[in-house]
Amino acid sequence: MVRHVLTMDDLSSDEVREVLSLSADLKSKFNSGIREDLFPRRVMAMLFQKPSLRTRVSFETGIRHLGGASLFLGEDVGWGNRESIEDFAGVLSRYVDLIVVRAKLHDSVVQLAEHSQCPVINGLTDLSHPCQALADLLTVQESFGTLEGLKIAFVGDANNVSRSLGFTCAKLGVDFALASPAGYEFDAEIWERMQAIPGAGQIVDTRDPAEAVDGAAAVYTDVWASMGQEAEQAQREADFSDFQVNATLMQSAKDNAIFLHCLPAHRGLEVSAEVMDGPQSSVLQQAENRLHAQKGLMAWLLNTVA
Repeated sequence: MVRHVLTMDDLSSDEVREVLSLSADLKSKFNSGIREDLFPRRVMAMLFQKPSLRTRVSFETGIRHLGGASLFLGEDVGWGNRESIEDFAGVLSRYVDLIVVRAKLHDSVVQLAEHSQCPVINGLTDLSHPCQALADLLTVQESFGTLEGLKIAFVGDANNVSRSLGFTCAKLGVDFALASPAGYEFDAEIWERMQAIPGAGQIVDTRDPAEAVDGAAAVYTDVWASMGQEAEQAQREADFSDFQVNATLMQSAKDNAIFLHCLPAHRGLEVSAEVMDGPQSSVLQQAENRLHAQKGLMAWLLNTVA
């Protein structure tokens, strides 16, 4: 059976740990000057409907580090409009070994995977961002030497990033708290699913940022209006005005807490410049870890079909 990673539901707790272990090992080797050709002549196709810096460059660089090559496919290939998804996926997956998709709608990626004969990785959809969550947990693990007994607080929207982060924390037994304004929180079904994961830590839903951040090892935020939500910018700025991560809020976290942001960031809105550019900020390490976490994920997935 072909394995895909479209959401964190596609990986068991043990498999998440395997991917993180592979990622850490590959990063250690990379930092020592070792770039193993684990998958020579393997080819990765990249279907992108949204602009990207981190996702595109980290995946293209990562597959080259592993000995493979990449094909960046734009609108000219006709995904979703020139022929059926069944035919498109059936043809493309016979040419390549791996497909990475950055799409507007999650359902279109699900349909692609259903008809693909090679693994599909979700590089971002409106529902989920599993690659970001893997990089996030790798960063926290590096910063503290362990994930055991830690808490991660997300201050902001219950979006694709916080959803993937919450499920990954639950799978690894990391406490997770989300602070969001009324109307921007997860629905009850999401919280119940997180809490039902075997070994899940404490899962907190609050309207109070200070409560969420209390005792956290990592404080995380994202833009208040993501791509496609530009028309809501003014309303969201008003609704989230009390949810900025700043020096005062960071004082509620652990003394050695780190600050995380998936980028791009808007200083002065969701995060103050003092925090974003301060000594607690791990955002560049976090961004770098997109490369290493995705290398670990690709290595794990390609080994399942080797």
